[in-house]
Amino acid sequence: MINSYKDSGVDKEEGYKAVELMKKNVLKTHNKSVLTNLGSFGAMYELGQYKNPVLISGTDGVGTKLEIAMKQKKYDTVGIDCVAMCVNDVLCHGAKPLFFLDYLAVGKNYPEQVEQIVEGVAEGCVQAGCAIVGGETAEMAGFYEDGEYDIAGFCVGAQEKELLLSTENTKPGQIVIGLPSSGVHSNGFSLVRKILKDNNIGLNEEFNGSTVGETLLTPTKIYVKEVLKVLEEVKVAGIAHITGGGFHENLPRALKDGLGMKIDKSSYELPEIFKYLQEKGKIDEEEMYHIFNMGVGMALIVNKEDVDKTLSLIDNAFVLGEVTDESGIKIVWRK
Repeated sequence: MINSYKDSGVDKEEGYKAVELMKKNVLKTHNKSVLTNLGSFGAMYELGQYKNPVLISGTDGVGTKLEIAMKQKKYDTVGIDCVAMCVNDVLCHGAKPLFFLDYLAVGKNYPEQVEQIVEGVAEGCVQAGCAIVGGETAEMAGFYEDGEYDIAGFCVGAQEKELLLSTENTKPGQIVIGLPSSGVHSNGFSLVRKILKDNNIGLNEEFNGSTVGETLLTPTKIYVKEVLKVLEEVKVAGIAHITGGGFHENLPRALKDGLGMKIDKSSYELPEIFKYLQEKGKIDEEEMYHIFNMGVGMALIVNKEDVDKTLSLIDNAFVLGEVTDESGIKIVWRK
């Protein structure tokens, strides 16, 4: 006979403990624009000095990369991934991410585990300069297995309407600036996991001075602060966040219809993890560019006269290619 919520697998007291443990991480992201404390039914955020603001929102999760984290019992990085996937998308419109909310579903509420996950979310928000204004932790006993969890997030940013980026500003002859990724980021992990399984590759196998698991769990790079700095000084025509679908799906999203790009794959050093995955998975090179970020997490489109200025504002940025008058993404080797 079930006499309490706890008998069904949901422990309210552990939930309260988890909230208390995560508070210190959440509060370090707050600023004067946050008008409500944790625990309110809704979050309030003051826009401030905008004259004609447009709100830009984005939502995403971490995907099956979570399985790698669960197997490694490492919980403090996937929250960064969750934030990155949202704020980097919002950034593509020239907007500053303002606040973030997360949704965490667990099979069983282990407060210390939840705290570590939210610690990652808070770190991501610190990197992005945005505030965590709320969230939800759902204990779903019997739905998720004990120890399993899923996390998703939602970000809202803002920009003056006249300063929003538009694909109409792109034209042939403009230059594509590449920003290095930190690794695989949070896309393509269904294929990554299949490659590991098919080749009996353990997560603790040595790789490039680390392990396969640690390399794959490298958090997605957050580009907000450095790109906002560029937007203050350079008239950027477009921005693309290279996520699922790789170069071929994401780069065209920053272009006016009918335009394309010629990408020079010799313009940067391909990270070893992509060479490793391609070799182990016996994947065609062209297919790799359809799946992964291939070492480029974000691309900016600028006029030729702004290339040097842009490169000086972002560490390790490089000229990736150029906009063409022929639709499609062409990957070439120019050396």
